[in-house]
Amino acid sequence: MTITDLLPEGVRIAVSPLSWVNDVLEDLGRDISLETCLNDAAAIGYQGVELGRKFPRDAAVLRPLLDSRDLQLASGWYSGELAERGVDAEMASVAAHAALLRDMGSSVLVYGEVAMMTPGAPLDAPMSKRLTMPAGDIGGYAARLTEFGKRLGGEYGLVLAYHHHLMMVAETFDEISSLFDKTGAEAGLLLDTGHAAGGGFEYARLIERFGDRINHIHLKDMRTPVMTEVRSRDLSFNDGVRAGMFTVPGDGNVDFSPIVRFVRGGYKGWLVVEAEQDPAQALPRPAVTRAFLHMHDLFAARPD
Repeated sequence: MTITDLLPEGVRIAVSPLSWVNDVLEDLGRDISLETCLNDAAAIGYQGVELGRKFPRDAAVLRPLLDSRDLQLASGWYSGELAERGVDAEMASVAAHAALLRDMGSSVLVYGEVAMMTPGAPLDAPMSKRLTMPAGDIGGYAARLTEFGKRLGGEYGLVLAYHHHLMMVAETFDEISSLFDKTGAEAGLLLDTGHAAGGGFEYARLIERFGDRINHIHLKDMRTPVMTEVRSRDLSFNDGVRAGMFTVPGDGNVDFSPIVRFVRGGYKGWLVVEAEQDPAQALPRPAVTRAFLHMHDLFAARPD
């Protein structure tokens, strides 16, 4: 019996390719092939994967790669700029990505806000240099997100999963709350356990406050001593990734028991194991295998 046998109906487990190949730091995983990533994911027992930078963006090419391994495309990150531009421009920008997700049978689009970030190479800037959104701009931003989510649904059949994220405009619990108190139901929330910990709060607070809005989950662990050093030395996000501030579930300091309770309580959607690590330091297949087994053990210990 694996975790797939323990998950409620409507809940599936996937893995992010970030354990094999980093999307931003191109030297991390440069020599690891897409085929290795997909073969490992399938062999371990994952039911799906998210997009990564080595994935083809043509459904006619990507579909056979996944179908032959009995994998589904859970979703894929989209870098949005609604903090600084209108919905029409965003819909034009997202078109190819949204069409690929739709054509691959995905139902969720992961939205990461990349406007209003530190100029230059924002993920290489010290963490203290993160830009914050003025309070007076939040209402307009929330309205654009809501309209964008509505149009994604109408034109592509996709739901919007907003990714709270370190170094972006919604990092802390208060920032996420201020935004989601103003958005409509068309704007869903991606719960990332590691980014919550990195942002200084317990992710269970998001479940308590916005559980009905959560439509996608990233299972990421965090090594608290590493994050403490990153913050105390005012290092960059990318410095933290290289140092190992994030890891797979069961290998850090995050408690995943609230996830089990939330899933048992009615969550429907994907659970995505994700860890931004150096694959030379954290061998991908053993790491994501440990995560798969860790989540199995948590669900097995809390049967219905």
